Amino acid sequence: MIQLTLKDGSVKEVERGISAFEAAKAISEGLARAACVAEIDGVVCDLRTVLDRDCALNILTFDSDEGRKAYRHTTSHILAQAVKRLYPDAKLAIGPAVDSGFYYDFGVDVPFTPEVLTKLEDEMKKITKENLPIERFELPPEEAIKLMEDRNEPYKVELIKEHAASGEPISFYKQGEFTELCAGPHLMSTGLVKAFKLTQCTGAYWRGDANNAMLQRVYGTSFPKKSALDEHLAALEEAKKRDHNKLGRELELFTTADVIGQGLAILLPKGARIIQLLQRFVEDEEQKRGWLLTKTPFMAKSDLYKISGHWDHYKDGMFVLGDEEKDNEVFALRPMTCPFQYQAYLNRARSYRDLPLRYNETSTLFRNEASGEMHGLIRLRQFTISEGHLMCRPDQLEDEFRKCLELAIYMLKTLGLYDDVSYRFSQWDPDNREKYVGTEEEWDAAQGMMKRILDHLELPYKIGVGEAAFYGPKLDIQIKNVYGKEDTLITIQIDPMIAKNFDMVYTDKDGQKKNPIIIHRTSIGCYERTLALLIEKYAGAFPLWLAPEQVRVLPIADRHHAAAYAVLDKLKAAGLRAEIDDRSEKLGYKLREARIQRIPYLIVIGDKEAEDGTISLRKRGHEESASTTVQTFIERALAEVAAKTID
Repeated sequence: MIQLTLKDGSVKEVERGISAFEAAKAISEGLARAACVAEIDGVVCDLRTVLDRDCALNILTFDSDEGRKAYRHTTSHILAQAVKRLYPDAKLAIGPAVDSGFYYDFGVDVPFTPEVLTKLEDEMKKITKENLPIERFELPPEEAIKLMEDRNEPYKVELIKEHAASGEPISFYKQGEFTELCAGPHLMSTGLVKAFKLTQCTGAYWRGDANNAMLQRVYGTSFPKKSALDEHLAALEEAKKRDHNKLGRELELFTTADVIGQGLAILLPKGARIIQLLQRFVEDEEQKRGWLLTKTPFMAKSDLYKISGHWDHYKDGMFVLGDEEKDNEVFALRPMTCPFQYQAYLNRARSYRDLPLRYNETSTLFRNEASGEMHGLIRLRQFTISEGHLMCRPDQLEDEFRKCLELAIYMLKTLGLYDDVSYRFSQWDPDNREKYVGTEEEWDAAQGMMKRILDHLELPYKIGVGEAAFYGPKLDIQIKNVYGKEDTLITIQIDPMIAKNFDMVYTDKDGQKKNPIIIHRTSIGCYERTLALLIEKYAGAFPLWLAPEQVRVLPIADRHHAAAYAVLDKLKAAGLRAEIDDRSEKLGYKLREARIQRIPYLIVIGDKEAEDGTISLRKRGHEESASTTVQTFIERALAEVAAKTID
């Protein structure tokens, strides 16, 4: 017999040599029925894994991240099997689980259509009814390559060759006639997948590189119950209505133009106004908290980036101006502001009394994103960010880090976005050391500092290995878009390494020259990405203080124009963003159009209002009108703006 320590701390004895699934059945029949994968001593693996020693066992269901991931990854294999049955010449690429479901990339001669997706769903249903066992096996690298070459799967061969150098066995999963290169883990059989839906098909370059072949990417999702799938699909339809890339264009907040290029958004007057309001809010708040505003160039010579390390570690993501082999001076558009603000620090000698020194800047940045990565305002090649760099002494680090976090949380709460965030402690990958500057000892020290701070602040976080900046670990504040895809909105990074590259020093109390620790941070992140999230959060119905048009005045007839313009003048004089619709259209038409534009307040002027000097006020989302005076409304609206109220 062996002992199993369960998640609740209890200890159970089971027979040696049984599988994790059999152990789950012995412990709880209900738990076994809901099981997706097992976690044995912290390692997630298949339920078929044999237990041959005392260990900690945790059975993961669909309610857990890893269980849900395995469930949907298995569904992607069922999709791939269906494709190979219907289109034997299709080439398999990759098929991971993602936040909201899964996708699989295929090399095919003819793009898939919605009709093809329907056929694939029907074939997937047949595969789940067959309840095929899913079994793992391993091959030496050379045999794995031959297997995939014999099956004419060039993308799989490429992946295997990349891992062959380690000499470790290559794992596969087999279900019926279908065999797939995969690390796993997976469900025990295809019949355990109960409800699924293929949602869309798009083009995608192999490995996101426009120089590679264009593949067909099929997206889908799956759930253990049809009711949960139906609920998700209904939410997806609502999400489509809120998609910033669709709604932002309909509301004339932004647009793009092919002749300008991908990832280069044009903010239209309404969208530009919202960004301006956000920038003023951020800069004023940062000033209150002791940040000093800088304005630095949009470009620099390659010399600057070589000192900072960006030339060696980030050059592929930069727009380089000039030819290194031909030109004496080569410039590059800045991908971040840190090396520029370091020059402000170096403007004069610094003492320990000067620290902490906080520089902030509303920075326009340029990053050469891959074409397949760009989407609306979420990921751009030119964007503006609330960037800041803080130089401090070691004894000031935790307090300053906490203040940066408090500023970010204040911004998110004010915008109504805080309830949707999570935290990731992004660390370096010691197995990929060429990506980073510094020694292993320096990274251990830097990550140890951040861990102590995060734990002391009692901040719940996940760990992201390999997600650190090349110069230090970071806290990523993650947020999901309307489809559930997670992106980083705000980062706070600890950098104990780069100051010495620039010879940034301060004279300490003991008279010794020392390098400051640098905190890189954003307070609201990328303004364009924030605008995208706000569009989706509020479905375009922005809080009054952010609404590009706060009030619209609607005269009922031409004879009411004079009274309506008098009201408009008072609103504008008070600082409210107000417009008038004096077209010769019926009031109902003008009201409907104003509602489509999500304008917070509508003021109607008719005979009664023109005669007694009142206004008929309608608030967004309310059908009834209220009679009041323009001055009373102005006072109320200004108070709402000052409080930054969220409806």
